[in-house]
Amino acid sequence: MGLVVQKFGGTSVGSVERILNVASRVKEEIEQENNVVVVVSAMGKSTDQLVGLAKEISNVPNKREMDMLLSTGEQVTIALLSMALNQQGIPAVSFTGWQAGIVTEPVHGNARISNINTETIKRQLGEGKVVIVAGFQGITEDGEITTLGRGGSDTTAVALAAALHADKCDIYTDVTGVFTTDPRYVKEARKLLSVSYDEMLELANLGAGVLHPRAVEFAKNYQVRLEVRSSMEKIEGTVIEGEATMEQNLVVRGVAFEDEITKVTVLGLTNSLTSLSTIFTTLAQNQINVDIIIQSTTEGGSANLSFSIHTNDLLETLKVLEDNKAVLGYEQLDAENKLAKVSIVGSGMISNPGVAAKMFEVLASNDIQIKMVSTSEIKVSAVLEEKNMLKAVELLHSAFELGNE
Repeated sequence: MGLVVQKFGGTSVGSVERILNVASRVKEEIEQENNVVVVVSAMGKSTDQLVGLAKEISNVPNKREMDMLLSTGEQVTIALLSMALNQQGIPAVSFTGWQAGIVTEPVHGNARISNINTETIKRQLGEGKVVIVAGFQGITEDGEITTLGRGGSDTTAVALAAALHADKCDIYTDVTGVFTTDPRYVKEARKLLSVSYDEMLELANLGAGVLHPRAVEFAKNYQVRLEVRSSMEKIEGTVIEGEATMEQNLVVRGVAFEDEITKVTVLGLTNSLTSLSTIFTTLAQNQINVDIIIQSTTEGGSANLSFSIHTNDLLETLKVLEDNKAVLGYEQLDAENKLAKVSIVGSGMISNPGVAAKMFEVLASNDIQIKMVSTSEIKVSAVLEEKNMLKAVELLHSAFELGNE
């Protein structure tokens, strides 16, 4: 008998009919004589609806109270799925994140899991029950309810799989696997049979919404066998593993993209050794994630600093910088929004020079201006105008022949 962790996203549990479908997928694993832990998200768009209610009351809702509100969404799903399984004669019990023993750091809205006490889950599994856990949530050492940020149910599932030493973790979603790019926008996009942890981590960080980046981190660190599968179609998905075992001929394995990017420029910084560390320490202390960074020195000896953030963080970023202007020592701030980030990813790039040059050539020859660039061993990212995002994705997908079998 093995142990399987299954995760079902919001679309997969978006109605009673779909919850009954999930129950049937769980039943299939039970019939294979496996113990099963199921992690579920809130139903459909219910999280968005809860956010909408909060926004009707406050443009900047209290983060603690937002966690109290949003954590209720998954509680509905776990109860309904448990009822569905029990109705079919399969013993099941539902737990919120904190009942399941998921302990997080004391950060509201984007907490990280720090520990999982698996005693309760193991006891229930020992009694022959399916354990259903609310994804996306946990509790601090002080008893405060927290949420893990968008996509946090993926992280819950993989973290539980690691803590329980599960044989595998299946992520069920509304697509059939990981594609070379988003098939909703590029019809030539093709499903990959396998992707390495490193490639998936880059794709997830760069905008591919199939898996949450922290989930991939957990999988890589604890060598959790992951498979991204369709909740509606019973077909083979994409395996996430140490090294991709299929399609090794592809230098670039995927094109990721993300909109709502803003470029913030800090002008007239004193050109001291501590300027950079002071700015980014200040932003980090306020839970603001910074992506691409560019620094330049002016003729007068001062420095200009540009960095990219998600547009949702712009107002808070500007406020933090303005509140600390005296300490940071800059002259003025500038922000350019309606930008996007387009990235190519592939472990084959390590041993194949010229990939970045080809990317830049393709964009330049189609009059797409690049505003910022970031590279690593297995990815190249370019920030460009949002209006050119999908055009750039299609061009790069074609140029690197990702639609070819």
